Amino acid sequence: MLFQTWSFLVFFAVAYPLYLLIKGTRLRLPFLLAISYVFYAWLDPWYLVPIIYTSIVDYLVVAAMARYRRKGLWLFVSIANSLILLGAFKYGVFITDNLNALLSTLNLSLTLPTPSRMLPAGLSFFLFQSMGYVIDSYRGNVPREKSFVAHAVFVAFFPRLLAGPIERAGNLFPQLHEIPGIKGGDIAEGLSLFVVGLFKKIALADYLALYVSKVYAAPGEYQSPALILATVLFAWQIYFDFSGYTDMARGIARMMGIRLMLNFNNPYLATSLGEFWGRWHISLSSWFKDYVYIPLGGNRKGNFNTYRNIFLTMVLSGLWHGAAWTFVLWGAIHAIGRFATREMERTAFYRDRVPKCAKQAFVFAIVAFAWIFFRAESTSDAWLIVTRIFSSGLADPYCPLMALGLIAAVWCYQFAFESPLRWALQIRGVRIATVILMLAFLAVFTPSSEQAFIYMQF
Repeated sequence: MLFQTWSFLVFFAVAYPLYLLIKGTRLRLPFLLAISYVFYAWLDPWYLVPIIYTSIVDYLVVAAMARYRRKGLWLFVSIANSLILLGAFKYGVFITDNLNALLSTLNLSLTLPTPSRMLPAGLSFFLFQSMGYVIDSYRGNVPREKSFVAHAVFVAFFPRLLAGPIERAGNLFPQLHEIPGIKGGDIAEGLSLFVVGLFKKIALADYLALYVSKVYAAPGEYQSPALILATVLFAWQIYFDFSGYTDMARGIARMMGIRLMLNFNNPYLATSLGEFWGRWHISLSSWFKDYVYIPLGGNRKGNFNTYRNIFLTMVLSGLWHGAAWTFVLWGAIHAIGRFATREMERTAFYRDRVPKCAKQAFVFAIVAFAWIFFRAESTSDAWLIVTRIFSSGLADPYCPLMALGLIAAVWCYQFAFESPLRWALQIRGVRIATVILMLAFLAVFTPSSEQAFIYMQF
C-alpha cells in the first residue's frame, strides 16, 4: 500500500494505537514484523517470499560467521545469494535481451528464452540493507543479532521498506531493542514530516509529472525550450517524489519512537558534484562509498586508480537503479562529470573567487543533464533529446507557471534554511503555519493520488 492512500491511513489508524499499547512488552517486535509483512503483502502476497528467504539466509550466515572460522566463505554465500536474487528478479530480462542481441550480431541461430519479469517492490533496498549488516558483521563493526524476529524486522521495517532509507545495523538494531519513549514532540514532529512528504508527493511531484510525462513520451514532437523545461521539471519531480517518500517514512517511524537517517539534505544547493552525492540519497551514496568505493581502494593509490574506482562505483550505482543502458549511461555521466570537475573544485580560484550561486547553478546543470538519461524511455530517446536541445528551434513552450512558482518557493525556502535566516524558519509558529498551508493546498488544489513512488521500481 502507498503512504498517500486511504488504505494506508486506515491501516496505520488501526496499527498505531495497538503499537502504543504493547510498545513496552515482548510483543512489540513480533507485532512490528506482522504489520510490516501485512504492509508488504498488500502490494502482492508473493513479495513475502524473497524478503523472508533473504532474512533467513542472512540470519543463518551471520550466525555461521560467529561460530565458524571461515568467515569469508559465509560472506561470499550471502553476497552471492543477494546478487543471484537481484539477477533473477531485476536483471534477468536485461541480461537475456543483451545476450540475444549479441548472438544475433554474431549470426548465431540461437535465441535464449526471456524470463518473466517479476520485480518485488523495494527489492534492492532490503537486499542492500541486509547485505550491509552481513558485511558489517564480517568486519566486526556490529555484534551478531541473536533474535531472528529482530533481524527480520530490521530487514522488513515497513516505513522504509519500499524506498529506503537503507539503514545501517548500528543505527536500527539498538532502537529495535529499546523501549521507545514516545513523547508528544515525537508525534508532532512525525506528523509534520509526514505532511511535508505528502505535500511533496501529491502537490509537487505528481503535478510536475503531468508536463514531464507528456514531453518525454514523445520527445521528437517538441523543440529545445520544452525539452529543457521538462528536464528541469523532472529534476525537481524526482527530488520531490523520492524525498517525499523519505519524509513520510521518517515521520511514521518517528511516531513509533524510531529515528531513521536523513536521506536528503537540499541536494540542489550543492556547489560540487562530490557534495551533491553527499546530499542526495545519502543512505545509498554512503553504502556505495563504504562497501564498494573504499574496498576498491578509494583514493589511496593515485589519480588513475581513484578515477577508476569512481567510475566503477558510479556505473554500478547507475545499474542499481535499473536494468537498462540508460541508467548505466546516467552513472557514467556522473563519473565523467566528477573526473572533469574534481581538480577544478580544489583550486583556490573556484573555491574562493567563483560565487556560490554560480557553483550551484553549474552543478545543477550537470545533474539535470544526467537526468535526461535517467528519465528517457530508451537510449535513442535520450540522444534525441540531447540532440534537439542543442539543435532544434526556439518555439515557445507551454509553460506551467504554477509549477515554476512552487519550485521557486521551495528553492527560496532551501536557500533561507541554509542561511542566517534559518532560525526564523524553525520558530514553532512558522512551522505550524507552514504545515497548515500545505494541508490547505492539498485540500483545495490537488486530488488524492495513487501514483507509485518512482524509486519503488528499484
